[in-house]
Amino acid sequence: MPLHPQAQKLLEFMSGLEEPYGPDTDPAVARARLETLAQTVPESMRDPVHRVEDRLIPGPRGDVPVRVYRPSDETGLPILVFFHGGGFVTGSVNVHDGILRPVVTAADCVIVSVDYGLAPEVPFPGGVEDCWAATQWVAEHAADLGGDPGRIAVGGDSAGGNLAAVVALEAKEAGGPDLVFQLLLYPVTTHDPDSPSIKENSKGYFLEESDMVWFSDKYFGSEEAALALREARNWRAFPLLAPDVTGLPPAFVITAEFDPLRDQGEDYARLLQDAGVPTTLKRYDGMFHGFFGMQRVLDTSKELFDDVVAALRAAFGTG
Repeated sequence: MPLHPQAQKLLEFMSGLEEPYGPDTDPAVARARLETLAQTVPESMRDPVHRVEDRLIPGPRGDVPVRVYRPSDETGLPILVFFHGGGFVTGSVNVHDGILRPVVTAADCVIVSVDYGLAPEVPFPGGVEDCWAATQWVAEHAADLGGDPGRIAVGGDSAGGNLAAVVALEAKEAGGPDLVFQLLLYPVTTHDPDSPSIKENSKGYFLEESDMVWFSDKYFGSEEAALALREARNWRAFPLLAPDVTGLPPAFVITAEFDPLRDQGEDYARLLQDAGVPTTLKRYDGMFHGFFGMQRVLDTSKELFDDVVAALRAAFGTG
């Protein structure tokens, strides 16, 4: 189907806010632009949450900042460990704050949002190591967070979806913690510059092919390094290349029709399904990359929000 009229209007508006990333783009400037944009949201438009706490937890290179959201003072609540998107280079718990707040209340769960290290200062596999350490910490300290160590899920969008998928694989490899669910929102799962969805949606749909090259170069070091990791079938970089995905937790994989990452998200969902992992795959027609959290302006984003909440509640046994 064609681009949804609401999506078209929003893309036209956003096109004037930010230039595509390119060789001369400074990561620090790109991050600061996103932080400033997040700060322009008035407090009156931020969904209220019972309690929000910023903490530092131990990581492989020092402390890792996390933001803990609680829907109430109840104990034994399910927990979602969330990894933000941003190409492994940009984004933060601040940038994703407005996206996660409504999920906390609607899904009635604790959310631990992880501020993992960003490339190029922290290249691959630094982000993976931070997210894996954070997930282990959450499992060990679930009760202190008011959570249930037996109901922990991981999730993320885009680059964060990659990290969530990899953390689920890490947990399988390590024999725990036992995760109950993985929420993968238009995830990065491989490195395939020639996939049809990248060529079809290379320009004009928010995430552009040039952006992806810039992100990949910063995270992996170069195109050659990314290709070498693909040839080595390094699943910590590209979970689609994992040799065995049996026994992974149930998954909800979402893709968008006009997203360069569409094909690799759907390929990963099919890999999980073929291995017997209970997996729901849903493509949202007429949408572009990054549309989660835009329910105030996109009807389809509201549909996705409702789907995410329903999937989390079902996974946590509270639906």
